Amino acid sequence: MAIRNTTDSFGWLSRSLHWAMALAVLAMLVLGTVIAGMEVGLANLWLFGLHKTIGITLLALVLVRLIWHRISPPPAPIASGPIGGVPDWQQRLALWTHRLFYALLLAIPLSGWIASSATGLDVVFADRWVLPALAPVSEAWEKTGFAAHGILTKGLIGLIVLHVAGALKRAHAGDGTLRRMLRGTRAG
Repeated sequence: MAIRNTTDSFGWLSRSLHWAMALAVLAMLVLGTVIAGMEVGLANLWLFGLHKTIGITLLALVLVRLIWHRISPPPAPIASGPIGGVPDWQQRLALWTHRLFYALLLAIPLSGWIASSATGLDVVFADRWVLPALAPVSEAWEKTGFAAHGILTKGLIGLIVLHVAGALKRAHAGDGTLRRMLRGTRAG
């Protein structure tokens, strides 16, 4: 089991980053939905801290993933399966879906960090380290940051649905794309 990607397979590091981030993003969507409806209080403050810690961790992981893809580029998409080639528009859609994932996985935690900074409360990572403020204390910055955070998150949900639908479609076609992200190679 190789750490690096090859021209036709994903190494274990790329697959581990992908699935760890997928699980963390899904957990964040649930946690974010729960805390969005809460009134902040001493009893639930830890949930907000947990949300920030996971968000900053995801921001760090997406940066690691981008750097790793420069060091060990991912394999090219599988162009055809047993039922024929994948249309160009689907290949372009998959490419732009992945690009948007990276953009959103950078923008969502940054917008949350900006909005949290604007509240005047410290952004604390892992209940231990105070992170620098990314915005001045300002109601306008706070409202804009949290609005952007919410809108971008809704976009991410739509993108996840599109990504999962595409992966399941390719799996149904039997082209090995999903198997390659699970096992590293498209061979059974």
